[in-house]
Amino acid sequence: MELDLLVSAVGGIDPAEMARNAEDLGYDRVWVGELWNESAAVQLAEMAAATDEIGLGSAILNVFSRTPAVLAMTAASLQRASDGRFVLGTGTSTPTAVEGLHGMDFDRPVRRAHETIELLRRLTSDGGEISYDGELLESRRFPGLDVDVPIYHAGLGPANRRVVGRLCDGWIPHNIPFSALEDAFEDVADAAAERDRARDEIEVAPYVPTAVADDPERARNAIRHHVAYYVGSGEGYRRAVGAAYPDQAGSIANAWRAGDRSAAAEAVTDEMVDDLGVAGGPEEVRDGLRSLVAETPIDRPMIVVPAPAAAELGPRTVDAAAPVRF
Repeated sequence: MELDLLVSAVGGIDPAEMARNAEDLGYDRVWVGELWNESAAVQLAEMAAATDEIGLGSAILNVFSRTPAVLAMTAASLQRASDGRFVLGTGTSTPTAVEGLHGMDFDRPVRRAHETIELLRRLTSDGGEISYDGELLESRRFPGLDVDVPIYHAGLGPANRRVVGRLCDGWIPHNIPFSALEDAFEDVADAAAERDRARDEIEVAPYVPTAVADDPERARNAIRHHVAYYVGSGEGYRRAVGAAYPDQAGSIANAWRAGDRSAAAEAVTDEMVDDLGVAGGPEEVRDGLRSLVAETPIDRPMIVVPAPAAAELGPRTVDAAAPVRF
């Protein structure tokens, strides 16, 4: 079973040490997220220099704050630095990040994702002079970089899932309940079929919030707080969870936006914890990960330690969920 590990581009960690540890524990890939603090691309370069075999990926670089050309150059450089081990993970991010942090309009995010990835494919190709005329993006008279870079995309809603099916090698869903993944993947598969692509060409690699503790309820509470944060702070995440749990998602979002974080976490039911994460003792978590791969469309779970519990539960979780423990 292939298992991946996601870390955030935060200060105070040693990227090289983290990647070496993940490689020693048998993880297939280590992915680096990016919002605010450190550059995921720089951290991935450090990881590439410190490791020999483990795959590396960005989960995610948003399609607003870097132009397609910068994303293409970044991907090409990381592919060279890692001897071909890099996967580019993209996403639209959220209005909070795009508008609040980067000062850009969160305008037509799905269209921007489509055009960015379509242009990326051309810019990294071995073709001749590249020209592109989109509704939002254009490029003129530059040669392709001739580098093979797999592209995964974090599409949540149906339109964004179709971008995955049309253009991408993999899908990174987050906060789509595991029980709803099969139905959600049909949007990906239908769009792939329209481009004469087979559904099994597209790998499903979701974030899987994971927490290991001797006290199972402590681990489950970490998942509750993780779900509450995302449902409360991002409308796209609320809709994703709300597709299966509409009433609960509404209650969580209302409590979070009212400033009552405890009530928001308490509104995450036991059923939701089990459908949106994996938590418990070491063997319970390993059994849960085995079941996800066996019973859902998931090809490679991407282990995510919930941020509120990362300092307390992170090292234990990363070790207990590692492939060498299976």
